[in-house]
Amino acid sequence: SAACSVAGSASSPPTAPAHELFQLCQQCHGENALGNDKVNAPSIAGLPQWYLEEQLKKFKAGGRGTHFDDITGMQMRPMALSLHDEAEIKAIAAHVAALPPQKPTAMLAGGDATKGKTLFATCVACHQADAGGNQALKAPPLHTNDWYLAAQLKKFKAGIRGTNPLDQSGALMRPMAQTLVDDQAIADVVAY
Repeated sequence: SAACSVAGSASSPPTAPAHELFQLCQQCHGENALGNDKVNAPSIAGLPQWYLEEQLKKFKAGGRGTHFDDITGMQMRPMALSLHDEAEIKAIAAHVAALPPQKPTAMLAGGDATKGKTLFATCVACHQADAGGNQALKAPPLHTNDWYLAAQLKKFKAGIRGTNPLDQSGALMRPMAQTLVDDQAIADVVAY
């Protein structure tokens, strides 16, 4: 009986405390999870727990970070793979969700927020007028780094995101991103 419990515990390691799990995250996302553009790590502080869990599960299962042209996603996937089980995913997601968010400094230039407001009208259906997101529609809040939003919209347009069968919510986003006709439209909507 003792041998069985030892063998059973060896196959499923105990869940690490969230602050220990976060040490891996902060190497890229920063001490307060406010992001670091130099390593392509967006601000994740204060994102909803449900969204963080969903994205970590997608990275772990291969729904994100496996497309040949998704270099930044491939950087993130091994981090998600290092989480042993759903308990660790929940723990780290709860920890990051509890961190105080800050409005990131705008880094992109050339976007016209007035034109972007018109383009954002399509986005409101899922992400809401205040870009606060909608869990029922699996639409995250959009209050993160402008460079990250622009990069993700380009990935959706190009089929780098939203085409993997394990990314059903991404599949909903892909046709929306395709309504942005060019890089200027992306810059405009992100500026808004």
